[in-house]
Amino acid sequence: MRAHYFQHVPFEGLGCIETRLRALGYEVTATRLFESQVFPRLEDIDFLIIMGGPMSVNDEERFPWIASEKSSIRSFIETGKPVLGICLGAQLIASAMGARIYPNPQPEIGWFPIHGTPTTRSDLFRFPATLDAFHWHGETFDLPPRATRLASSAACENQAFQIGNSVIGLQFHLETTPESASSLIKHCAGDLQLSKFVQSAESLLAVPAETYGSLNGEMQALLNWLLFRR
Repeated sequence: MRAHYFQHVPFEGLGCIETRLRALGYEVTATRLFESQVFPRLEDIDFLIIMGGPMSVNDEERFPWIASEKSSIRSFIETGKPVLGICLGAQLIASAMGARIYPNPQPEIGWFPIHGTPTTRSDLFRFPATLDAFHWHGETFDLPPRATRLASSAACENQAFQIGNSVIGLQFHLETTPESASSLIKHCAGDLQLSKFVQSAESLLAVPAETYGSLNGEMQALLNWLLFRR
């Protein structure tokens, strides 16, 4: 089995996802779009992950490969194989499926709770009623056609969505580790203009180890659902 991810900048990798996938026996490969825009053959991939990045989905003139990436994402979704998008990755899925991407009313950077959408449907992934999640985004999206909202937050209505039983997009980050949080702060410190939903670097790094444990545990549950329960 082969998991493949689209990486947009060197400092936003898989975090805890890679450890889990390798433990499950997956080969893990990547298209690093900051180095190469050669996309893999769809038939060679069993699970696609689209990571975050500081650029906008709407920056196709600046980054011409965005249009090709969205086309590749759309084609992979049509195979019915599992797809996970994180932050920019979720926005790319939404855009590829016809939804609008635009600035959120305010940036959301820091540790803020997301709230799972109550549901009794067994075909939907269910988040906890409240989960402290790691956020770093300035844009948001409308729900794509046929998508169901899975979570929201005080700052952003559409925090997670699901399409069918194989595609999940997350505006927030469950894969974050202390190392990946430090890397984001190092490379994107200019985003930390303090406001109601933007925390300081010190606050971002001051969370206890068990917070990361809960976060990464939820990512493991999501991966198990996408790969085995759908």
